[in-house]
Amino acid sequence: MKKLLPFIFYLTLFLIILCFSMSAGNYDFDLWARLIAGMGVIDGHEVLKADFLSYTPTHIWWDHEWGSGVIFYFFLKHFGAYSLVILQSILIFGIFFTASKILKLKGVKNPNNFVFYFFSLMAIMGTLNHPIRCHLFSFLFFTIFIYILEKARKDSQKLLYILPFLTILWNNIHGGVVSGVGLILLFAIGEFLNHKPIKHFLITFILSAISLIINPWGFDYIKFLLMANTMERTHIMEWWSPFCKYHLYKHLIFKAFLIFIVSVEFLTILKNKTSLRDFYRNQDKVKWILFFTTTYLAFSHVKLIPFFIIFGLIYCYEDFYSLVSKINLPQWKDKVIYTIVITGALFSLSIKEFTPPVDFSNYPIREVEFIKINQLKGKLLVNFGLGSYVSYKLYPQNVIFMDGRYEEVYYDFMMPMLKRFFLLEEGWNDVLIKYTPDIMILENYYPIYNHLANSKDWVLVYNGNIFGVFVKTKDKKNNYINPTEDLSYYKDTLFETEINLRKNE
Repeated sequence: MKKLLPFIFYLTLFLIILCFSMSAGNYDFDLWARLIAGMGVIDGHEVLKADFLSYTPTHIWWDHEWGSGVIFYFFLKHFGAYSLVILQSILIFGIFFTASKILKLKGVKNPNNFVFYFFSLMAIMGTLNHPIRCHLFSFLFFTIFIYILEKARKDSQKLLYILPFLTILWNNIHGGVVSGVGLILLFAIGEFLNHKPIKHFLITFILSAISLIINPWGFDYIKFLLMANTMERTHIMEWWSPFCKYHLYKHLIFKAFLIFIVSVEFLTILKNKTSLRDFYRNQDKVKWILFFTTTYLAFSHVKLIPFFIIFGLIYCYEDFYSLVSKINLPQWKDKVIYTIVITGALFSLSIKEFTPPVDFSNYPIREVEFIKINQLKGKLLVNFGLGSYVSYKLYPQNVIFMDGRYEEVYYDFMMPMLKRFFLLEEGWNDVLIKYTPDIMILENYYPIYNHLANSKDWVLVYNGNIFGVFVKTKDKKNNYINPTEDLSYYKDTLFETEINLRKNE
């Protein structure tokens, strides 16, 4: 039984991750643009560097996630939509598997206590609640980098020279690579404060930074990458702080995890009963630099919360179990925990219909079908988050105002312009004057919806529960075909597209 425990631990962990992944209600809004980018590479044999989906001004397509798109489209094309859920489960499992290996590397006596992992997983899934997202690759690479950096600290610093090669791979999969290069620098600073040699850390940092040049855009891409990672995204909620007014009562499990980790470290300090000078001398400076850095990231942006959770699992796990080491729990507790979790996971998987999620409250699925079957061609305005889905389903019949590619493709003035339009703020009609659409899909909770519904120039031709389709009054037809109400049809056709990027076809 003792030899089987690691296998049971990892099996249980994967099953519970799979359950979480399958419970997601809708796909990430940007997935569709990623699939189009992947289509360009796999079917068109080139990295797409120019936008063709929009009717508004665009610049070079700086796609810092193009490699993710290739992976997503490859899985979708060869293994179907279900494989995206499996891929997410594998990536998240990889994060926790690597974390367990780091704990073992650090000499933790029992690195596979499921309860701590489960709490960490619950905290992290609050920000990973879509079947697949590109930044999962960054969180996995971040954990792998920590493993290599810790192993280099323990065995030989020459192991660090693996990292520049991994940086090249990471850089061409997701723009979060800057966190990996920054991680190397943080370890160098920490080891300097620990009075340890740092020459190999600094060389690795420089080589990794230089290796960022190896990408489809060359040196200019680095300037974009730095801009993209430092720009303010005030219009995107996942880039808001989890402690802002909007998120105040959200991400509660993460906030509980944050309080838990801070409390563990505070109690560990009290337990040592040493002077501040002795405490500073005895502490691993790398750990505390990572603590403050990841805490800052988590406080600043919802999207970056997983960095702190990964830190907490790796560096606070041992401290917690040191605090509770004198508590004697019955030996059969692990058997009970695993039995309950595995049984619950298998039951959940058995009753779950393994089909692509179709969420009519977040996606204008019937509205898009309405436009398609009625052949409403032309320029289509839709909220930026939905633009990628609309393009995926309706191009080349329709081109869009903008989508979630944001800084990758569009100019800075476009997002504020679109915001003013939806909220009927001063200058709201700039969109209609400068970039007049032929069709619009609008959410009925925005002021613009009722305003246009009562105007003479636009008419509501399809009214769904959340979204409505508007056309110009002069273009209105007498009869329209209504989309089907058959849910299975939308599930079966969710990933169908008319986009063809194959060469010579």
